[in-house]
Amino acid sequence: MAGSSDVPAARATARLLAHLAAQPGPVPASSVAASLDLPRSSVYHLLSVLADEGFVTHYPEERRYGLGVATLGLGTAYTRQAPVTRLARPVVSRLVEATGENGHLALLNGREVLYLVEQRAPGRPPLVSDVDVRLPAHLTASGRTVLAHLPAAQVRAAYPTTGAFSDRTGRGPRTLSELRTVLREVRRRGYAVEDGEVTDGFASVADVVVDHLDRAVAGLALTFRSADRGPEDRERLAQQVSRAAAAISARLGARPR
Repeated sequence: MAGSSDVPAARATARLLAHLAAQPGPVPASSVAASLDLPRSSVYHLLSVLADEGFVTHYPEERRYGLGVATLGLGTAYTRQAPVTRLARPVVSRLVEATGENGHLALLNGREVLYLVEQRAPGRPPLVSDVDVRLPAHLTASGRTVLAHLPAAQVRAAYPTTGAFSDRTGRGPRTLSELRTVLREVRRRGYAVEDGEVTDGFASVADVVVDHLDRAVAGLALTFRSADRGPEDRERLAQQVSRAAAAISARLGARPR
């Protein structure tokens, strides 16, 4: 069994790789040491070991270090294992069982949401959403809750012109100004809603799932017939969604909000 002295080295290695990943290009070892407040000798040793293992690339002419090809394998393994999906699925299942409504988890992909988890409640009508289906983020509750968590500049970059606003039912924001109004309301309310903007006669409530750095990872939503749920019912569903989103976020290492 490894001794406790191994833990600081493991932590320093993780911090070093995360730091390199956050840089726009290769950086000097001295810069890494200063940024992480680590001894230069320790940083050089870690970089040497990581370079031997392929996780770091040394550019001798530039005297700089960047990520190595082995990190690409980690990225594809992350995708294969789909940790967000695996961690979220049982929580979504419990949410659907408790509410009797269809639940789903979707991540933001450009101006669309990509559905990762789709849990149908018994006896409920089919939906246009399903695993691997994409829908316009600005129209869906799951997309809005993620967009509301992003910096304004990132939202502006995603919707540079009115042509970026696709339409399904004739409802929903069609300009950046209108979208900003919707997102402000999401932040004020604490969760996102949509009613008839994706499919006539159906509404959704959603809240954001975040990781340990409070970054928006996905949107968790319930969808139901608009006529079946009044304002009080929708508020209760939203509270249940928010609790479930917080539970998934905790599984991803997020601190309680």
